[in-house]
Amino acid sequence: MKLSAFVAQLALSSLAAAAAIRGNRFGPFKVISDVEQRDAHQDVVTWDAHSLFIRGERAMIYSGEFHPFRLPVPSLWLDVFQKIKALGFNTVSFYVDWALLEAKEGEYRAEGIFDLDPFFKAAETAGIFLIARPGPYINAEVSGGGFPGRLQRLAGQLRTKSPDFLNATENYMSNIVPLIAKYQITNGGPVILYQAENEYSASNGKVPFPDGEYMQDVIDQARRLGIVVPIVNNDASKDGHNRPGTGAGAVDIYGYDAYPLGFDCSNPTYWRSDALPVDYHEVHMRNSPNTPFLINEFGGGSYDPYGGVGYDKCAALTNHEYERVFNKDTLAGGIGILSVYMIFGGTNWGNLGHSKGYTSYDYGSAIREDRYLDREKYSELKLEAHFNRASPSYLLTTPGALSTTAYTDNPNIAVTPLQSNGTGDFYVVRHSDYQLTASASYKLHLPTSNGTLTVPQTGGSLTLPGRDTKIHVTDYPVGNYTMHYCTAEIFTWQKTGDQTILVLYGGLGEFHELAFQESHKVTQVEGNKVQTSASYVNTVISWTVETKRQVIQINDLTIYLLDRNSAYNYWAPILPTGKNGNFGSSIMNPDAVIINGPYLVRSADVSDSTLNIQADFNKTAEFEVIGAPKGVSKLSINGKTTKFTKSKQGNWLAKPSITFPDFKLPDLKSLDWMSMDSLPEIQPGYDDSLWTRAQNFTRNSAWPLSTPVSLYGGDYGYNTGTLLFRGRFNATGSENSLFLRTMGGLAFASSVWLDGKFVGAKLAQADNDAANSTYTIPQLDPGTLHVLTIVVDNMGLDEDFVIGDEDMKHPRGILSYSLTTSAGHQTDIYSWKLTGNLGGEDYKDHFRGPLNEGGLFAERQGYHQPNPPKDKFFNKTPFEQHDGAGIQFYTAKFLLDLPAKDYDIPLSFIFDNSTSTEPYHGFLYVNGFQFGKYISYLGPQTSFPVPEGILNYAGDNWVSLAVWALDTAGAVVPGLSMSARQPVLTGRQPVELVASPKWVKRSDAY
Repeated sequence: MKLSAFVAQLALSSLAAAAAIRGNRFGPFKVISDVEQRDAHQDVVTWDAHSLFIRGERAMIYSGEFHPFRLPVPSLWLDVFQKIKALGFNTVSFYVDWALLEAKEGEYRAEGIFDLDPFFKAAETAGIFLIARPGPYINAEVSGGGFPGRLQRLAGQLRTKSPDFLNATENYMSNIVPLIAKYQITNGGPVILYQAENEYSASNGKVPFPDGEYMQDVIDQARRLGIVVPIVNNDASKDGHNRPGTGAGAVDIYGYDAYPLGFDCSNPTYWRSDALPVDYHEVHMRNSPNTPFLINEFGGGSYDPYGGVGYDKCAALTNHEYERVFNKDTLAGGIGILSVYMIFGGTNWGNLGHSKGYTSYDYGSAIREDRYLDREKYSELKLEAHFNRASPSYLLTTPGALSTTAYTDNPNIAVTPLQSNGTGDFYVVRHSDYQLTASASYKLHLPTSNGTLTVPQTGGSLTLPGRDTKIHVTDYPVGNYTMHYCTAEIFTWQKTGDQTILVLYGGLGEFHELAFQESHKVTQVEGNKVQTSASYVNTVISWTVETKRQVIQINDLTIYLLDRNSAYNYWAPILPTGKNGNFGSSIMNPDAVIINGPYLVRSADVSDSTLNIQADFNKTAEFEVIGAPKGVSKLSINGKTTKFTKSKQGNWLAKPSITFPDFKLPDLKSLDWMSMDSLPEIQPGYDDSLWTRAQNFTRNSAWPLSTPVSLYGGDYGYNTGTLLFRGRFNATGSENSLFLRTMGGLAFASSVWLDGKFVGAKLAQADNDAANSTYTIPQLDPGTLHVLTIVVDNMGLDEDFVIGDEDMKHPRGILSYSLTTSAGHQTDIYSWKLTGNLGGEDYKDHFRGPLNEGGLFAERQGYHQPNPPKDKFFNKTPFEQHDGAGIQFYTAKFLLDLPAKDYDIPLSFIFDNSTSTEPYHGFLYVNGFQFGKYISYLGPQTSFPVPEGILNYAGDNWVSLAVWALDTAGAVVPGLSMSARQPVLTGRQPVELVASPKWVKRSDAY
């Protein structure tokens, strides 16, 4: 776009904003000019230098990342969408994991829990836009970065224009892209943006990079398959790769990722001195000045590795203070599209994760892995997102230079102005040293439409607590009013019926002011601590924040003055009216009702004369409706008519009937456990004739063989879970040591047996994906035949972030070996065989997907599924000592009888973590789904949430446990129990049980 055209567009946008301000409510913007950016494919989603326009309305996109494949219960997807929508977000960004959908070349499977139709429909129901990110490469901390394991055998280089790589993507993309295209906003669906590739940002220098032709191939593929919405990228750096105007491979809207505090959760209170970006606007103007400032992934937590510190510390690293400083810093940079990664993490069930993370993918995000909302960061994020939703004039501002002198009397305070052309200005105020934990006092010098004012005008100072940022506004429109300035922060405002509601908040004990240019009579209707004075700007209102709210009235404007913690209890659900359906009459500051009290407000709508609210409660609470829509006289909460009274200012006050059930969870130690040996492969005479014979070649172009035959699982289609190997040799009688170099990913372990006798094990290490191990071989008789059995766990395939490194092709299995005699000679090991999940890429359990099972005997037989044959087991519990190294499998049935119709009761399985027991790895299965990999000596995860829907809350369930003992002393599980969160009385839709298949005999199992 030419500069003159951009200036013209900005002027038109400003006129539209000004016209809206003069009307009865702010927005939506209706003007679309011919110079607005669009492409030849559609005109529903367009953009200028500030923001997107959706159906002609300027829109701030506040998004969070949520992966449906990490919550394998489709009926719970709406629950997560509603919790994201309740934050004030309007968008969700999502990945699609190719590895789960096309494990076998040409065989695309997307049924049951992998069907994405319900995901798109749940987004529509919730009123959430979507940003689609199908890859084909996604990173995402998933096995192979989303690449199916079979790509290890690809001759060409991954993520390049190598024909065999591009051809390999075609079937997957030819299925997933048309589905995404079907749900584009141009077809009435929720998809507004499409991301091509993922973090195409780094190379080892051995391949062309950045390769515009390759990126153009990816873009052309998407366009050919039906994508018409704007295409974006997510540069992992800020180097401007594939930005608009750079020729082949250029996207429509350039974006990049920002994780200011990185991924080390070990010291969550430490903020680096160089972590806060001060060049957001500069970088954006350098890279893509004519598109909105887009951050596709903004750090909302962190992944955590085996041996890590746990996700509670990752949540602390990116806690409410982090959000106040780092999230608001993106506003100071002029952000127009912001997506928080992750907003809900979920679970790496069924081996879908990579080896740098364990089963939980909680991520320390605002919504916990079990969907619970008990982190303060959720509430803080809600305040910030609602402010953005209620402040469309922000999108017409331009960031100015950060200053410690121009706007404040305290040089330790830094201020970034966001200035507009007459539609209101914003001042982002933080500590010059943002690491500080001490408070600072300051006065502001605020340019306003009536000159520069020194604030507070009534004496005293403003306070900025440590690790905090405040956004002060000037000439800010609120319905028919304009606040001349306000030092308290804005949660939201709403024009409803014949009144306007404004909700402000501040920290306890802080002094604040707001002012109006006009002369107004101020009436205090709650509290008695608000002071009113007159100056040449006419009306100045001041107060000190306390826990008891203050409410004042100015004509038909009611202002609620809250402390921050009280503001956390307020919600503003959108009323689904107008052309935008569940988005309300407007995307920015839509029609909403303000509600105080519940744990969560999911949705609100009006039918006839009834206000219908869907809400959740985790304790007895009063329910307050502030600004009920005009014409309604009845209240329904979760489908039940609820009586209410009215306060003096007309608020509805209700005390809904809230009770919480008593229930009992099963004692897992008292179940009728059955047990079996899950490593019969080490027994003398074991028949391995149906195993896969190792061949003397590899199709892994990145890892040439150093062994006579390939012992890479991926060469034979074994891409997930535990691998087993058997090799034979004829003894000379002088063998004394066996050397192995194995690779299974970070935190993998391996064990070795000779003729059924335990030789040794290599314990998992959090920082090694390959390991050398040497074992002593006992004296053998010359000329005798012997069998080695080796177990190697696959912790997930590596990602492929750096183009050219081919990290995804890091094999899983045995890299090298030598059987050495006392004289230093080598004894040949021959007739190698291996196995993994039954069928490999022709996996057996299509319902649970290609990664859920590994190569353990019990898995190959399907005994981890419900109702295994009892005649194959004997009675023994995992809580009894089992002597000797090996793998024991345990399974038991239990009954749940929980009141799930009205209550959300998140459940977890918890391992007792005793360091006094011998080391073991535990594989947890629930109703056939692998929902836990537990490493007793490494951790940190001991609690494994399993969602309702996988668990049958009103009937029989099966829990299974494979225990891999890595020592001759064997293993005992000190304890395994079930734990429940505080029940939540819920307004969500009922959860549908995932009808997972029960055990049936597998005719080809061995």
